[in-house]
Amino acid sequence: MGFFKAYDMRGTFGVDFDLHTVFKVGEALPKVVGGSRWVVGRDVRTSSPDVHDALVAGLAKAGVSVADLGICTTPMVYYFTAQDGYDGSVMITASHNPPSDNGLKVSKRTALPVGYADGLDKVEALVAASGDSYGAEASRKEAATDVEALKRYVAWQKAATDDAGFSSLRYAVDCSNGMASILAHELFPGAEFINDTLDGSFPSHSPNPLKAEAREQCAALVREKGLDFGVIFDGDADRCMFVDEKGEFVQPDYLVPVVARATMAAAGADAGERAKIIHDVRTSRGAIETIREMGCEPVMVPVGHAFAKPILRECGALCGGELAGHYYFREFFGCDSGVLAARRILAEIARAKAAGKTFSEMMAPVSGRYANSGELNFRVEDKDAAIARVLDCASKALPRELSRSELDGIRIEYAEGWINIRKSNTEPYLRLIAECDTRERLEKWTATLKSAIAGTGNFWYNNCPFKA
Repeated sequence: MGFFKAYDMRGTFGVDFDLHTVFKVGEALPKVVGGSRWVVGRDVRTSSPDVHDALVAGLAKAGVSVADLGICTTPMVYYFTAQDGYDGSVMITASHNPPSDNGLKVSKRTALPVGYADGLDKVEALVAASGDSYGAEASRKEAATDVEALKRYVAWQKAATDDAGFSSLRYAVDCSNGMASILAHELFPGAEFINDTLDGSFPSHSPNPLKAEAREQCAALVREKGLDFGVIFDGDADRCMFVDEKGEFVQPDYLVPVVARATMAAAGADAGERAKIIHDVRTSRGAIETIREMGCEPVMVPVGHAFAKPILRECGALCGGELAGHYYFREFFGCDSGVLAARRILAEIARAKAAGKTFSEMMAPVSGRYANSGELNFRVEDKDAAIARVLDCASKALPRELSRSELDGIRIEYAEGWINIRKSNTEPYLRLIAECDTRERLEKWTATLKSAIAGTGNFWYNNCPFKA
């Protein structure tokens, strides 16, 4: 799909992009985004030191001053961009992608994201037109973590959530050998830690906790030691995911009302009457109904931080979240923070435990309402034709349509459930999700829709061959 994506720049290093590309991006960014003060940070992928040096050289050639956070989490870059008034920022990371990948997440003043639709398209054009190259004589710059910045950031996180109840919890934290390792011990007292050594080759498991294999080590530890739950961070620590006391995965959109409840408690009077809570187009009807029952107003947004953050600010939402495990906070400059979300969720689990409830029992009123397919990924050659087949199939085989949203792909609501079909903005997949009032109905719907996607051509379902 190329290096320039809808939300950021990302791809396989040495294949989709090289150091010359990064250098030219550094030159182009100030021309597009503007400003003279920029801040950068990086993760510990094996290519990140070289990418860092090429980026800083390009920014310097563009004439801007560059502050360096060194090795840090992605939310740290967001925080300091806004808190310290930088004109722009770049985090060097491929987040949850494989170790061979890397990328650049760009923000402008106040940590608003810069996506393809509002700037990266112009950067791509400038890069394509540039004849400049990155000099081999460029010297390596040290990028150790800025210790004082880390202290400031940890202090803010501690002040944002009361962790007094954490002492009652027995839990595991899996840092995935990623960036959460630099701060998790200070922010999650009493946890049993695994994979908390920085290693950009991610030797223990994938840095993407949406993958079942990336959660299994933490789940096994929870089951073995009889812990209350486990939390897994992705590679750059902007996302968090949970397993319950049985080691079962807690679908991240089910936790949006939990994050909202904890954030309302933390905000107190500042939460406002009928607080708005954002959620993406893939969010469970059970979570949306729970948000309404809490006296809040759910606001549906497209998938991805480049869309969620501006809408949160525009509508004045208190917080929100996505199926992918991103959670956004008004108090965090409208940005996502895996650590803040995890600490808020821990506070709610501690309250539930004090009331005699397990994590799974706390979640049952949301997770138990409907049968949910989770997001199903299909690799198809002609996505538009596959979507057309799904819509035609739905009109003939599913119940009467109640309403339709084309905010991001197409979400169709029925009395018995809903479906969403959309193209991925970051990967070469067509994504389908369905939710129904019964498991039996869900199985029938998904089998029917899979057949529609298949058509008469070859296709892949969740990275495996599938025949209808």
